[in-house]
Amino acid sequence: MKRFHLMSMKKKSLPIPAAIWQDPYYFLAFGLGTGAIPFAPGTFGTLMAIPFYLLLATILPAVYYVVFVGVFVMLSVWLCERVSQAMHVHDHPGMVIDEFAGFFVTMMYAPAGWIWVVMGFILFRIFDIWKPWPIHWLDEKIAGGLGIVLDDVIAGIYALIIMHGIGYLL
Repeated sequence: MKRFHLMSMKKKSLPIPAAIWQDPYYFLAFGLGTGAIPFAPGTFGTLMAIPFYLLLATILPAVYYVVFVGVFVMLSVWLCERVSQAMHVHDHPGMVIDEFAGFFVTMMYAPAGWIWVVMGFILFRIFDIWKPWPIHWLDEKIAGGLGIVLDDVIAGIYALIIMHGIGYLL
């Protein structure tokens, strides 16, 4: 029995819809176009989230950042649902707005500094790819926009816990 799941092995390569460059909903769902990169779109989507995190962390107090993340997650669920239905594809691998959401969750109350941003990126990508329980189960069982975003949010929570544990020990 497999102990973990590698999502990249599961999802087949799907064509990138031309609507990414024509429809703002697709453009946002595909991570401002990073989801159109033919290899590792989730990694590139997460990388694209970093400058937005740095901006938000600079201008928002921590409590407002958490509120922003909650609203962003809800809007991401709605956007993923809308675009998935329009494409008739559940969780297209190029749709990476959920990686933004997961990374934003990872970075809640993160200490300032590049080492923490890099650590958050690495930990989030590990949990998003590895998908330990219950992430894999949620990814398989929950449909629609909620299912698309929820597994990344939980991966972000795992990464957040590990990162804060490391911060506590240091």
